[in-house]
This record gives sequence, structure tokens and C-alpha cells, in this order.
Amino acid sequence: MEAVAHLIETLLSPVIGLINKVLWDYVLVYGLLAVGLYFTVRLRFVQVRRFPHMLHVIGRGTDGDNAGISPFQALCTSLASRVGTGNLAGVAIALSVGGPGALFWMWCTAVLGMATAYAESALAQLYKVRDENGQYRGGPSYYMARGLKKKWMAVAFALCLLLTYGLVFSSVHANAMAQSLRSAFGFSQAQIATGLVLLTAVIIFGGLRTVARFAEWVVPFMSVGYLGLAAWVVVTHLGQVPDVLATVLRSAFGLDAAAGGLFGAIAVAMLQGVKRGLYSNEAGMGSAPNVAAAATPVPHHPSSQGFVQSLGVFIDTLLICSATGFVILLSGVLGQGGDGVQITQNAMTVFFGEWGTYFVAIALFFFAFTTIIGNYSYAESNLLYLGGGRWSLLALRVAALAVIVWGVYSKVQLVWDAADAAMALMASINLAALVMLSGVVIKLTRDYDRQLSEGRSPTFHIAQYPELGDGVDHEIWKEQQPPRG
Repeated sequence: MEAVAHLIETLLSPVIGLINKVLWDYVLVYGLLAVGLYFTVRLRFVQVRRFPHMLHVIGRGTDGDNAGISPFQALCTSLASRVGTGNLAGVAIALSVGGPGALFWMWCTAVLGMATAYAESALAQLYKVRDENGQYRGGPSYYMARGLKKKWMAVAFALCLLLTYGLVFSSVHANAMAQSLRSAFGFSQAQIATGLVLLTAVIIFGGLRTVARFAEWVVPFMSVGYLGLAAWVVVTHLGQVPDVLATVLRSAFGLDAAAGGLFGAIAVAMLQGVKRGLYSNEAGMGSAPNVAAAATPVPHHPSSQGFVQSLGVFIDTLLICSATGFVILLSGVLGQGGDGVQITQNAMTVFFGEWGTYFVAIALFFFAFTTIIGNYSYAESNLLYLGGGRWSLLALRVAALAVIVWGVYSKVQLVWDAADAAMALMASINLAALVMLSGVVIKLTRDYDRQLSEGRSPTFHIAQYPELGDGVDHEIWKEQQPPRG
């Protein structure tokens, strides 16, 4: 098995390296920040002025519309995908390669990304459809095809998502879990691979609702537990926090580097912060909109689900990623070696002894496992969009299980590089679509703001916006009841 993995790595490395060089160094680092800034300004800092409102639209009910999952289930399912190895291993890699300043650029990516996440999820809600079972289905492929009338872009995005979420990302999470479980409990690679394949095979036949119910209970429990431990570390070392913050800011702007290396230090910190920030919170990548479209929004307006997913970015990066970053920086283990999650485990060991290693391993297992399942549901949705049938679904499931085995045995660097390349391709297509549909996002936001300012619970009626054309399902968004509370 190791020989096969080595051969695959030898063949893929040059291609992956070229994609990352072009897209990350010249396109996405600045493109992601630019698109986030664009929506932040055009929507009048919607992620700031409507932050309290976000907490009011994450209810557990569907207001009588059972065609979709609840907003809370949609939030938990998207967090199941967001909160994973990026929060534990990804933050550690960003800090070890880009220095403490990478954490600052992760924050910037998240703050601006909240506006991007709002935009893509609102669009996914607007252009969603009902499938043959009467359930809501949608995502970037749908707003590219139905909103932009660009079928080729929708197909290209769906194929990229199949590659990233159906295959590559599962190997990343399996890789991180393998490292963690071997370090904490001494499990062999064969044991880990067998266990993950069996567990995954059982779950992926349950569909989105099964994933949503599982995530609804597991993700909040693990997130609160992890944040609680990190909060205890920060509170008990409060006197060191100002120094840590100062170190983060100095490193972010290269103030600790020699004069000749100033811009190089800033570039490395920014690159690592943006890459790992995007990988963790997924804002602008086009993943979360797939589950956002599956939700019944309460109130009955596309923007309300945009606010739910914007809150998801805040929870993922500004809370959970920051928690990992502070624990690592306060522990003093940065620079002492280790790959990804091993650094986080070493940091937890400083504060909690051997028990800290076990906790990180258990937390990572639940986060990463739910991510694999959630990612598969995204991939299956896009395969169905492409017209996949029974045999293609079977092929996807077999391939998803196979890449888990590859991830367990593969080297960590190639796995992360492959994830970066796949993510860059997908995000580039989605960001272009978001900019082209920005006028629709602005229209939706102004409609929502107007109704809130009038003291009403916002409700979207497609009859009031005939200019949106036939891309919107009029049966879903027709005026059929009074505004919902």
C-alpha cells in the first residue's frame, strides 16, 4: 500500500504544484480578500450591523414547510464541514509555516468572508429547486445555471466540487485523524483505515437528513467542549495574552523580520493565513451554499439563510480557529517540530498533560468524521445535478471510501497541497459567479433591510421582482401566506 501511495504522490506532485503556484500566488490570496471587501462595502458592512440579527434566525423549526431542514440543522451541517482538521491541524500548519502573523490574516479572511458567505448562501436559497422527492436542492451550480444562464460554468463547478469534497478533502481529514489516533492511542494505519471505511460506508447511505440530525447533536457538543478548554487556558494565562496579541500583529506585518525580508515575511504570513482561513471557514468556496439551499428559511426570505451561514464563518474562524491559535502560542511549542495536529496535541499537553492529547484526538475524530460525511453529501448533490444515476452514485461512494484509505497512508504535505489546489479551482469559479450576481445579492439585502426597518418579518415574493426572470422557482417564492415570525 505504501508503494502505491508513493507512486501516486510522484505523479501528482508537479501538477499540484503548478496549480497552487498560479492560483494561490497570483489569484486567490488577493481575490478572496477583494471579493469579501467588495460585498462588505456594497452591503454596508452587513456582517457587522446585522450580527445580532444572525442569532435570531437559527431556529430549530421549519415553520410548517417540511421540504427542507431547519436553519439550525443547516448551520450545524455546514459547521460539520467547516469545523474539522482546518481548525486543529490547519491552524498549526499556518502558524508553523507563516508565523504567528498568519492568525491575523485568518481573522481578516473571516471578517470579510462573512459577507461573502452571506452572499453565496442567499443566492443558493433564491435559486433552489425541489427535487423528485419534494426536497429542496441547490447550490452554486444552480445559481450559475439558473441565475447566470451559464451551464458550462455550473458543470465546471460541479466537477470541481466532486473532486474536492467527494475525494481530496476526505483524504485530508483521514490523514489528520490517522496522525492523531496513532499518536494518542497507538492504532495502526490498517486499523484506522478499516474503521473509518466501515463507519463511513454505513453513514453515507443515510442521506442529508441523517447527516443533519447527527451534526445537530455532535457539532455543538464538541465545539462547546473545545472552546471551553481553550477559554480555561486563556483565562488562567490572561497576563500573557497581550504579549501574544502583540506577537501576532508584529509578525503579520513583518516587523520581526530583517529589513530585507519585510515584504517576504508579510507575503508568507498572508498566504498561509488566507489559505488556511479559507480551508477552515470555506467562505467563497461554494460548499456551504449546498446545505444552505436545503434549508427552510425562517423568516421566509433568501437573505435569512445567508445570515445563518455568515454566523457559521464567525463561529468557525473567529472562535474555534482563534482558540487553537491562542493555545498553541501560549504553550510555547511553536517551532519545536511536529506536523499539523501533532503541534496542537503538544500544546494541549502543556496545559492538560497526557489527557490533552487524548482530548484533541477525540475532538478531531468527531470533527473530521462529520466533515467527511458532510462533504460526501455535497458531492452527491452535485453528482445528481450532473445527471448521475444509480451506478455513478455507487462509483462515487466506492471512490470516497478509497481516498480515505489513501489519506491514512499518504504523506501529510502532498495531501494538504492537493487540497489547496482543488480548493483553488473551485473557489475561483465560484468567486467569479458571485461578482456577476452581486446585483441580485444587493437587491435581496435591500429588500430584507427595508422590511426590517418597517418592523415586519421579512418575506420574499418573486412577483415583486419580475426582472429576476424564470431562473427562480416561482412556486417556492410566491406569495402564499402572511409574513412569518
